[in-house]
Amino acid sequence: MVLPVVLVEGESDRLALLAAADVRREDLRAEVVSLGGITNLRSWLERRDPAVPVLGLYDAAERRYVVGALRAGGLLPAEEADPDAVRRAGFFGCERDLEDEVIRAAGPDLVLQTLADRGELALFRVFQGQPAQRVRSVEAQLHRFAGTASGRKTRFAADVVAALPADRIPEPLTAVLDAVTTVARA
Repeated sequence: MVLPVVLVEGESDRLALLAAADVRREDLRAEVVSLGGITNLRSWLERRDPAVPVLGLYDAAERRYVVGALRAGGLLPAEEADPDAVRRAGFFGCERDLEDEVIRAAGPDLVLQTLADRGELALFRVFQGQPAQRVRSVEAQLHRFAGTASGRKTRFAADVVAALPADRIPEPLTAVLDAVTTVARA
């Protein structure tokens, strides 16, 4: 059996997908590859083995690029570009980005608890006190905080996903996991 490959933009996305599989108690029958940036998608698709099913996760702002890469890679017919066609091709978009999806799914209280568990709640409280942050919602502050320190973003989404019940995992992660299951059964 050939395992599918799931392409994600970065390491934080890869770890979050693995955490979602753990929460759902699934043996993820796929290789999850961090592209090191969505702009590497086209070149990855050009050199892929056509016998290997490819799935992916991307941020909505990158949808146009993803459509072009999927077309160039022969995974999306030229006449199809609507979001449903991209989903049928096995690529699932996050509304803003995965961190935003995770924060909305978890809610601020669970994210704050996760920060407390990581020993970062006091740092977040200092961050909230900065003049530029005072006017933002807690959700926006959490999103910004996730990327403010080296290494924090890498674990942020995965740690929050690991704290979620299975029925609250963000839809794009669930869609990718469901697609992996479907492809693995084929």
